Amino acid sequence: MLLVIDVGNTNIVGGAYRDGRMVTSLRIHTVPKKTEDEYSTIFRSILADRGISPGDIDRVVVSSVVPVLSGAMQAMCEHLFGSTPIILGPAVYPRLPLKIPSPHEIGADLVADALAAWTKTGGASIVVDFGTALTFTCVDSLGAILGVSIAPGLGTAVAALSRDTAQLPTVQLQAPRSVIGTNTVMSIQAGVVHGYAGLVTHLVGRMKKEMGGNVRVIATGGLCKVIAGIVDVFDDVDPDLTLDGLALVAAFCASQPPG
Repeated sequence: MLLVIDVGNTNIVGGAYRDGRMVTSLRIHTVPKKTEDEYSTIFRSILADRGISPGDIDRVVVSSVVPVLSGAMQAMCEHLFGSTPIILGPAVYPRLPLKIPSPHEIGADLVADALAAWTKTGGASIVVDFGTALTFTCVDSLGAILGVSIAPGLGTAVAALSRDTAQLPTVQLQAPRSVIGTNTVMSIQAGVVHGYAGLVTHLVGRMKKEMGGNVRVIATGGLCKVIAGIVDVFDDVDPDLTLDGLALVAAFCASQPPG
């Protein structure tokens, strides 16, 4: 069984795959100061609750945008599963069917997004990933990552408002009935959710014009459904796109040995 782990700034998300299909997923809060042993306990407990023992896992792929946790994840995998994980990064990129500019700068999760989108659509695509950051990754029909656009994520924007203003609270991210807020909560929701809908629509429109041709747009990430319901730019909404990309990394690495 394959386990894929995506270490993000807000959450660590994982998925277990058997015969190319996800059988279960998990999501836990990212805590950079947790140790290998603490994460081992968490993963062991969650997997056991899903009927999966450590011995069932024989391959692991990890992507991480939290450098301080990359070593802890690798040590956890070696200890818990007896398997040295594939750490998605520049050393692995040559084994993938993608052309990746600035390989030491692009986030590994965005590479996984691009790989999954290009493989699933069979052509040019834009992946809009709603995470701690809101990212737009453009891939052409030949599998070349053209570039990325990055903005603060929806949750990051709300947290910044609450942190940096004296009277504005943290609110639930959902689209209000009107863009004209009649109380504080609705006002923040209107500004952030509908404001980001405009941001997404504008950027996707400009990207499609610059890329030309037929381009499919896929939304993913933990908050993708907040915006997907109020815009019409997405061809697909796939919350598991990053995990599926990591599963594809395992497949390509199996067929393309190092060296």
